Amino acid sequence: MLGAIAMAQQDEEQQKGKKKKSQQTSEAQPQATAAARGEQAGAQHGKGMGKAGAAQKERTPTTATGQANVNATQEGGKRKGKGAAHEEATSPAATESATTQEGGKRKGKRAEAAMKQGSPSPAATAGTSAAASGAAGAKPTKAGNVGKNGKQVDVQKIKGQHTTFRAQPKPEKIKAVTYNQNYRIVGAERWQGPQYEVFRSYQPGWHDSGWYRSNFSRVELIGGGYYYFNNGYWYPAWGYDPAAQYYAYDAPIYVGARGQPPDQVIADVQSALQEMGYYHGEVDGLLGPLTREALTAYQSDHGLYATAVIDEPTLDALGMS
Repeated sequence: MLGAIAMAQQDEEQQKGKKKKSQQTSEAQPQATAAARGEQAGAQHGKGMGKAGAAQKERTPTTATGQANVNATQEGGKRKGKGAAHEEATSPAATESATTQEGGKRKGKRAEAAMKQGSPSPAATAGTSAAASGAAGAKPTKAGNVGKNGKQVDVQKIKGQHTTFRAQPKPEKIKAVTYNQNYRIVGAERWQGPQYEVFRSYQPGWHDSGWYRSNFSRVELIGGGYYYFNNGYWYPAWGYDPAAQYYAYDAPIYVGARGQPPDQVIADVQSALQEMGYYHGEVDGLLGPLTREALTAYQSDHGLYATAVIDEPTLDALGMS
């Protein structure tokens, strides 16, 4: 009896075990199926998203935002490029180079204008004159009686050599100028200052000997023509004696208050300019073309108006006043 009951209980427990195991298996199968389905759905969703993304990328290579970012990047690169170029252009070396070149042009233009006018400003310093000479290719010179060759002239020695000097007319070498009542000294209207007033206002006049004698205390025959002295200057006395009317140049000649004869002063200046390397002609006491050319060069190199005549500033610069 007991054995039958035990066998029945054992069968019952085995049946319960089988049911429990079957339930666990049933529960596990839906979970696995769900997991598999979820994994499959995820894979399919991922593929779908990848295809959608690829399709969207193919349809629109860049979005508005992406394009803006690209544009911004490109614009930034351009700005950096321009900034680098600007930094290079505005660097101290570039600025100095540009300033030097512009200065050089302005200087070249001013030198060219001065050469065309034939006279620099009287207020120009020795440095300014030297710069203009350098632009023209000439060696800058020192002021006063020091020449292009660096030699200093002994003015007193030169003046002592010409105390009895007398110029002689040389029409075969230096052609005489003729009387022209409308004559004006070329460029004199640009020479500013009281020292140049006589040149700005000069106009030759024709008078007889009586008129000159009655108006001026000194009228002398010098180098083939008559001159009259007035307030530090000698002037051609046109008409005083038509037979003695040889003038190498028609202009006032400054000699100072002592009234030294003009041919002696011209000889002094010729000798000084000769030693200084400006004059290469004969010391003849005549204001001929070579002498006027030498005066122009000296005056230009020393910041004076290029008058091509002996004026007060030139004689002062030479130390001969």
